[in-house]
Amino acid sequence: MNFDRRTLLATGATAAVVLYTGMARGGEGDPRPKAPFQLSDAEWRKRLGPSAYAVLRQAATERAFTSPLNNEHRKGIFACAGCGQKLFDWRTKFDSHTGWPSFYRPLPKAVGTRIDRDLGDVRTEVYCSKCGGHLGHVFDDGPAPTGLRYCMNGVAMTFQPA
Repeated sequence: MNFDRRTLLATGATAAVVLYTGMARGGEGDPRPKAPFQLSDAEWRKRLGPSAYAVLRQAATERAFTSPLNNEHRKGIFACAGCGQKLFDWRTKFDSHTGWPSFYRPLPKAVGTRIDRDLGDVRTEVYCSKCGGHLGHVFDDGPAPTGLRYCMNGVAMTFQPA
C-alpha cells in the first residue's frame, strides 16, 4: 500500500481525535452506582434553578468566587442542593484561595468518586452518594489531616446552620 505524506498525516490526525474523544469521555464508562434518590430530568429542572441544574445534573462548574458558601464560616452542615443529603461538616472547611468552598473530609458515606477525563486531564469527580449529583472534584493538595481538597461548587450545596 502506498501512502503519501498528506494521507499519512490525515490518518494520524483522525486516529488521534478518535482516541482523545474516547479518553475524554471517561474511557471506562460511568462507574457511578445507581443513585437511591432519582427524579426525571423534568423534575430535576423544576426542583433546581438553572445554575444548580447545570452543575448537579450536567457536571458544569460555577465561576470561581461567585458562591456565598465560599465565605460561610458558621457552625453547621453543608448539604446537597439536589436531595438534602448532609455532605460536609463546617469543621472540615478551609480557605483554599481557589474561589470554591473547600473541605478536607466529607461526612461518612456522603459522597462517591469516579475518574473524570472530560477535560483531557485525569481528575477525580465527587458526586452525592444519594442522588448522584455532581459536586466538584477532589485533589491531593489539601491540609492535614487528610491532605485532600474537596473543591466543591457552592451552587451544588446548601448550608444548614447549627
